[in-house]
Amino acid sequence: MSDQSSDQSTSTHQALDFYLARQPILSREQHLIGYELLFRSAAFGPANVKDDVTATAAVIAHASELGLSNVIGNLQGFINVDAAVLMSDFIYFLPNDKVVLEILETVRVTPELVVRVRELVKAGYVFALDDVVAESQEIEELLPLVKIIKIDVMEVDPSKLLKLSVHFKRAQKELLAEKVETLQQFNDCVTFGFDYFQGYYFAKPMILQGKKLEASKMVIMHLLTLLVRNVDNGEIVRFIKRDVALSLTLLRLVNTPVYGFQKFIDSLGQALIVLGRRQLKRWLQILLFANTDKEQAHTMSPLMILAATRGKMLELITTRIRPGRRKMSEMAFTVGIMSLVDALFGMSMETVLRQITVSTEIREALLRRTGFYGVALRLVECTEQRDQDQAEMQRLLDELQLSADDFFEAEKHAFEWGNSISNNNIGAQASMHMSPPPEGFIDDDDDD
Repeated sequence: MSDQSSDQSTSTHQALDFYLARQPILSREQHLIGYELLFRSAAFGPANVKDDVTATAAVIAHASELGLSNVIGNLQGFINVDAAVLMSDFIYFLPNDKVVLEILETVRVTPELVVRVRELVKAGYVFALDDVVAESQEIEELLPLVKIIKIDVMEVDPSKLLKLSVHFKRAQKELLAEKVETLQQFNDCVTFGFDYFQGYYFAKPMILQGKKLEASKMVIMHLLTLLVRNVDNGEIVRFIKRDVALSLTLLRLVNTPVYGFQKFIDSLGQALIVLGRRQLKRWLQILLFANTDKEQAHTMSPLMILAATRGKMLELITTRIRPGRRKMSEMAFTVGIMSLVDALFGMSMETVLRQITVSTEIREALLRRTGFYGVALRLVECTEQRDQDQAEMQRLLDELQLSADDFFEAEKHAFEWGNSISNNNIGAQASMHMSPPPEGFIDDDDDD
């Protein structure tokens, strides 16, 4: 949906009037297949002109300027559209091979709209019907033209959900369950033949229980190459950050009794110093031989991508708020990737923190969302919600003394970074061109 700044007069002159948030969409096998893109405005609060054609055109133009590939990688972007957008010409700003257009439940189906959707289908666009909760005559009119039916499982009784799924499956439509929050809902939808899923069920520990985290062979091999080349620790740490499994297992490794490290391990840089380059090389060799799984497209779980993106976003936010404080930005990255470790390892956060000794600041952030890092983490978590609490986001921004523009700039670059590490050709990541962070987000080598 579209939100926009109340200052329409400057919309064509500012680079950061409109922003993007995203929510993962998964397959039955829990592979990431796309994101629903949710447009946000810098001015958090009610959108007063969300149906205005001119404002919506500005949103789509901005998304095109950002480059959808920077936000969704090689996946699909699901975008809400209303009647005004569908009937306008500027919808062609969106590449037909990269998006699924979600027709909002509020759209009134008219003969003119049906004709327009048919034209866009012929032009190569794929359509979904959003927030379906029951059969209706309007849905039936559009049914031959749409590929995906999105059903809000929170609003449909399970007994009616089966009837709905059978009806749309008979019409040979793909089903997407949205607002899937529990294991039972997920299992019901799988049984009923749903193809795709959207919600937070994948973050529940019971869903991932028994799944071990394995570092990518390509990442391990590249790190071994860096060690042979004798590059500095900073470059090694930057590459370790690109693999959440490797980052988390390294933090756990250096907290084992054999190392007897008495201080808190607050960052990957510290962990590398404690472990030592020789031991790191030996450990990587062990992982390389222990990892027997073949590399496959999109094998990185959505939860690991989310953890990596959180880590980078917190790092960039901290760098903006506390420039020159490298230790703080490194700690922020640690908070981000560890914020989902309970779900990744299938255990409580308290249990995890008994295995990985961290500072009081990080502990309070992870357990209670308090302190500087906890507030920053709450802000990032707010953006992941489909129905955001705009007032809470503004309050957190004010508490951090961070502008909306700076936050969304960090978010955009974190999305790009998260997409890059989940790319199929991960072995080529070291040489992949990455757009540089904006001025003020580049961390220097000074410690605090």
